[in-house]
Amino acid sequence: MASRRALLATPGLLALPASAQEAFPSRALAIASGYAPGGVTDVTSRAVAERMARELGVPVVIENRVGAATAVANTHVAQARPDGYTLLMGTSTLAINPALQPNLTPREPMRELVPVGMVFRTAFALHVNPAVPARTTEEFIAYCRANPGRVNFGSSGTGAVNHLAQALLVARTGIDVVHVPFRGGAPALLELRAGRIQAMFQALLEALPTMREGATRWPGRASRERNALLPDLPPVADAVPGFEAVFWQALFAPAGTPAPVLARLGAALRAATEDATLRARMAEQGVDIVTGDAASVRDLLARETTLWGELIRSANIRPE
Repeated sequence: MASRRALLATPGLLALPASAQEAFPSRALAIASGYAPGGVTDVTSRAVAERMARELGVPVVIENRVGAATAVANTHVAQARPDGYTLLMGTSTLAINPALQPNLTPREPMRELVPVGMVFRTAFALHVNPAVPARTTEEFIAYCRANPGRVNFGSSGTGAVNHLAQALLVARTGIDVVHVPFRGGAPALLELRAGRIQAMFQALLEALPTMREGATRWPGRASRERNALLPDLPPVADAVPGFEAVFWQALFAPAGTPAPVLARLGAALRAATEDATLRARMAEQGVDIVTGDAASVRDLLARETTLWGELIRSANIRPE
């Protein structure tokens, strides 16, 4: 009898009954982001986290873990305890990195992370210097064909989504342009305004001021859906059927996170992304807040991993 009492008194040897288990969540959640503070991705993450905190009744904190093309943040969460308290604001890089930089971890995001739900999508505009005599995507493609190797096409860096958008346009149309990578969108935009590069794909919010000034022109948008900022801007897909390139963000947890915890997180995220005030505030910044369940994120990640992987390999794209 004494040995049985000793066994019962020993912590951790026997599982607690369900009624005694800790309710989720009972403490603050940390959401890792691979981007620096202040950008659209960070601003959106914080707005969504704030709304989720109201729903969950505990603080939800954004941790900026920048580095290695977001792999620092991605790996931190993939290797975290799967209890729902460490999450990831994952982005398009999860679909790009396995082919572009296969040495980065997680090497298999679809196995090492589990989606909670969608957060946002942001479209890119096809952005040209006014010296380029093109007001439509068709005219821009014709101009590139008439001037092979003479159109400098900027991006915010090799392997960035706006670079892959340019590479996809080349692959689908056969145009011959020169890719000029920069360290971020801001320096590329300065060169576009100055006419030292002639075109680039750029996030709508970042590109809007220069267009309103008349410093640049937009022949089309890279998304199929209309954007509230520029509802009349036609999609590139009108000229290049099936073309689409967007930057997206979704919430992920470590693989192995219990289903009830994922369901609780999913409900809180859904409440945030369906919040009309939040959606209107982010729409003013060119961000389309999207409500989507785990299955839609899983399908998107699988589809883009194939799309970008095939493009990166066929175009022989290598990191800088």
